[in-house]
Amino acid sequence: MSHHVVTGAGPVGATVALQLADAGERVTLVTRSGSGPEHPLIERRQVDVARPGALAAVLDGAVAVHHCIHASRYDAATWRAELVPAEQALLAAAGAAGAVVVFPESLYAYGRVTGPITEDTPRTATAGKPGVRTALLRARAASATPTVSVAASDFLGPRVLTSHAGERMVAAVLGGRTLRVVGSLDQPHSWTYVPDLAAAMIRAAADESLWNSVLHAPTGPALTQRELATAFAGAAGVPVPRLGTIPAGMLRAIGLVHRDTRELAEMSFQFTAPFVLNSTASEERLGLEPTPLDDAIRATADWWRAR
Repeated sequence: MSHHVVTGAGPVGATVALQLADAGERVTLVTRSGSGPEHPLIERRQVDVARPGALAAVLDGAVAVHHCIHASRYDAATWRAELVPAEQALLAAAGAAGAVVVFPESLYAYGRVTGPITEDTPRTATAGKPGVRTALLRARAASATPTVSVAASDFLGPRVLTSHAGERMVAAVLGGRTLRVVGSLDQPHSWTYVPDLAAAMIRAAADESLWNSVLHAPTGPALTQRELATAFAGAAGVPVPRLGTIPAGMLRAIGLVHRDTRELAEMSFQFTAPFVLNSTASEERLGLEPTPLDDAIRATADWWRAR
């Protein structure tokens, strides 16, 4: 039995903690509120990870830290103010404890792309939220503490709420309400099943040959938003609802006076053109494959229906 620390109890943190505990590992799950899933091998602790020195006692004997916290707002200024110092404090504490730090990562640092996104695609975005992710990745690479970043596309799966394939889509499909998606209904887009991301993070932490790298979470074939909504309806046994779009131009216009919409508009380019993640090389290095999309969609629909 090894000791793992997980920071954050959102969909990724909770799934990582449960997969580790189910495999017989001891987990300390750290959040500001002390919340998280219940399991005999999960100890929930109330800790502010951004406070210098707060993690020292928690990390005693830990072999890995899975850093899965979120910022309090979805905007670049908040990310710089909250995520950057939190990561610096964590890297220092984990380095002193001799633990590797594994990060779930977005595709934001790749910026606007043409063609499939591979591990060799440049991560050089500079502005806004993508620029913050680029800076975080560079700081990890410069740290003396070993790290692994596992990049994923938009989340799909149980516990996923604030995602394009979460509450916005699945709740509308199950409720028979008109679904309006950002961008296009018919551009291919990759969706990463959160249990596959969690499994990749756990495998990366255990294999030193994968440390100090950026990997792609095993991710299945891209689906358009129309195809994904139709698949959710089929898995739930309900009719496909009326489908429409929220054009990127409309988001930008509303964003002139509404902060949250402005932040959503910034990333709308991911849904107005093909945005496809290729994880082939990382799957080979990790020895993992993505869950078949039909199974992932069915498990997600079942979770929402049981909620």
